[in-house]
Amino acid sequence: MPKKRSGGGLSTTQQAAKFLGVSVLAGAVMAGIALPAAGALGLAAKGSVQGFDEIPANLKSPQLSQRTTILDSQGNQIAQVYSRDRTVVDLKDISPYMQKAIVAIEDSRYYQHGAIDLKGVLRALNKNAQSGGVAQGASTLTQQLVKNYFIEEAGDDPTKVAEATQQTLGRKVKELKYAIQLEEKLGKKKILENYLNITFFGEQAYGIEAAAQRYFSKHAKDLSLQQSALLAGIVQSPSRYDPVNDEAEATKRRNVVLERMAQLGDISQAEADKAKETPLGLHVTQPKNGCITAVKGAGFFCKYVENVFLTDPTFGKTREARAKLWNQGGLTIRTTLDPQAQNSVQSSIKDHVYKADSVAAAATLVEPGTGKILAMGQSKPYGYNKNETEYNFSVDRDYGGSNYGFPTGSTFKPFVAAAAIEGGKSATQEYSSPYKMNYPSPVQQCDGKQWVNTDNEQVQNENESEVGPYQMKKAMAKSINTYFVQLISDIGLCPVVKMTDSLHVHQGDGSKLPQTPSIALGAIGLSPLTMASAYASFADRGMYCTPVAIESITQRVGNEQKSIPVPKSTCSRAMSEKTADTINTLLRGVIDSGTGQQAGLDDRESAGKTGTTDSRKNAWFVGYTPNLAGAVWVGSAKQNIEMTNITIGGVYHSEVFGADTPGPIWKDAMTGALEGKQSESFNLVDIPDENDHNKGNGNGNGNSNGGDNTGGLIGGLIGGTNDGGTTDGGTNPTPTFSLPDGFIQGNTNGGRNGNGGNRG
Repeated sequence: MPKKRSGGGLSTTQQAAKFLGVSVLAGAVMAGIALPAAGALGLAAKGSVQGFDEIPANLKSPQLSQRTTILDSQGNQIAQVYSRDRTVVDLKDISPYMQKAIVAIEDSRYYQHGAIDLKGVLRALNKNAQSGGVAQGASTLTQQLVKNYFIEEAGDDPTKVAEATQQTLGRKVKELKYAIQLEEKLGKKKILENYLNITFFGEQAYGIEAAAQRYFSKHAKDLSLQQSALLAGIVQSPSRYDPVNDEAEATKRRNVVLERMAQLGDISQAEADKAKETPLGLHVTQPKNGCITAVKGAGFFCKYVENVFLTDPTFGKTREARAKLWNQGGLTIRTTLDPQAQNSVQSSIKDHVYKADSVAAAATLVEPGTGKILAMGQSKPYGYNKNETEYNFSVDRDYGGSNYGFPTGSTFKPFVAAAAIEGGKSATQEYSSPYKMNYPSPVQQCDGKQWVNTDNEQVQNENESEVGPYQMKKAMAKSINTYFVQLISDIGLCPVVKMTDSLHVHQGDGSKLPQTPSIALGAIGLSPLTMASAYASFADRGMYCTPVAIESITQRVGNEQKSIPVPKSTCSRAMSEKTADTINTLLRGVIDSGTGQQAGLDDRESAGKTGTTDSRKNAWFVGYTPNLAGAVWVGSAKQNIEMTNITIGGVYHSEVFGADTPGPIWKDAMTGALEGKQSESFNLVDIPDENDHNKGNGNGNGNSNGGDNTGGLIGGLIGGTNDGGTTDGGTNPTPTFSLPDGFIQGNTNGGRNGNGGNRG
């Protein structure tokens, strides 16, 4: 976008061309416009000038590009974005001094002539002939407005901008014809209003309202005489007369405008002289464009909103159409961002992870039942300097996130459990769950094929003491890896994939999850927004709602505001209420007595799951209450830092767990976000605790219903497993030590007796 309009600072070649052009143009005006019967102009080489009558009859006034304002859910401004900083205002909202000043210096006979000032053309020709160059131009305000229309239509395309500003007779003739149309169609006042709204005033300010804000931090209607004269003077050459960078030159130019206003009788000579003595009195407001200027750490959310706009077909069939609408601006976008929740997220992250730390944290909060994104923040601010980033760690790649998301660790296990329960498995399902084992093989896939562990891949639990058998409740609370790979082997991969599809769980690059048993342990990269939205389905008793960030959009078109359709959240049933209630009960147990105790909320029911990946490169906590869900990730964006012997937020960790770093972030963020909100309860189900039902009868039997069991010395004293042991006693793993049957372990003759004594 050129920084000065035609007429300021032209080269010798350009001056000569303009002199010739204006001379020929005078003839064109008289022959082709004043006397239309002359027909085609024929003033240059064949084909270089379009016939006057061949020029399209109607000039379509472009919708001026303006700044877009992004608001939170309460109407507070988050940021302003624009390709051109402009706010269109009515003529009544522009200072009368400003109206007189621009006419005085740019087109003093504006109210006396039509679209073309023939007297001015002749005067300019005479003056230019005397000077041997181009001392004066002859464009009226109406002609300048037409030229600015061409420039506005060109946008930021340098080729089109060059065409719109080229010094050719053909362009000038087109400009003249359209100027005549505008005079007939709009009238003087509207043309002046449009001109003051479209013209460039330097310092990234387009239009008088933006200029008044930029230089004086006030509205255009409040501009004083001397302020108006300064801004009017800038228009001829915004770079030369820039008051911010050259106060002396700008002052001279302002005084020229004041003197001209006095000569024309717009003000008295005394007023002009007094105004000349005043300082410029600048009160500059620095340009604040883009999401980098967003308040409350909402830069990443702001950028997410922009990416949604550019991606969603609701706003246009093609990306080019959506980009054009976005750059055109003039939008007021009301978002779902809740200021209380956003403040809480940012405060919590800041307390627990420093921006200079070697790892980062990201958190997203989503409202169950609506899909509204209420908060989104991270430890490294939005920017391009040290310890800043432009990547939004909370979202997928297509919305400004990392390429693949981040492995989620054990926070994926609830999806496996939900698939199993939805398929008919009981929450008391038990597996041997040894400390270490090979991945079970083969495992059924959706396409009828089988996954086979050809490389003898192994899986193990966090601690050697974690040896089964376990039922689902304790396995979830203690996050037993071997339990969940046995579970996924039992039910097959297809039910898990169907469940994650219904929860819209996909990789950070948008692709579907691979069908391998390792997904049970969170080996695949996902985004915090994906995780928070999926867990929100548990909170909403099985209903999944697509995440949304935009509540409404209006656009100013002329003097009117029109509403633009926005994408809505679509909700669908992902699982039965019973399944969701069962998962809620299991995950509440994680917080009550499992790995997530450090994250539990003090004043209301909560549920959630910890997650830590191999080599501790990622740590997660994803949790929820009935009315709010949130996901917190901590790790290295490049996945190159193992979080052992590391200091995060000023706290030393020999090893980072999902419970001790993401967990407290989640707890503090949720506590603040929910302060003053109603405390709601889950619909819990009864999942028998292993210890409640597995006690022996004290008579030496391996269990309370052992049938033909041989009594166990310790088995009878301590108690057996439920109904005498595992689901099928005969399939239990052989103990790593050998003792007589019944000494510690009840024998297997009781059918389901298995490990009765040992697990009592």
